[in-house]
Amino acid sequence: MTERQLVDARGAACPGPLMELIAQIKLVNVGEEVEILSSDKGSASDIPLWVAKVGHEMVENEKQDNHWSMVVRRAK
Repeated sequence: MTERQLVDARGAACPGPLMELIAQIKLVNVGEEVEILSSDKGSASDIPLWVAKVGHEMVENEKQDNHWSMVVRRAK
């Protein structure tokens, strides 16, 4: 397993964090993970919806102090 890729999109407005995640997920291999950090509350619902829609796997989704940390595993 390779190390997890990190996308720090804190401070970016929606749909920026989702767009950054989509760009990064295309760069990793199937089975690898991307962690996205976002302070935009819209990302808390938009990113999980996108992950489910396209068939990837949401590994973690947790609210931290002033942002969300979500980990997505590329499934295809």
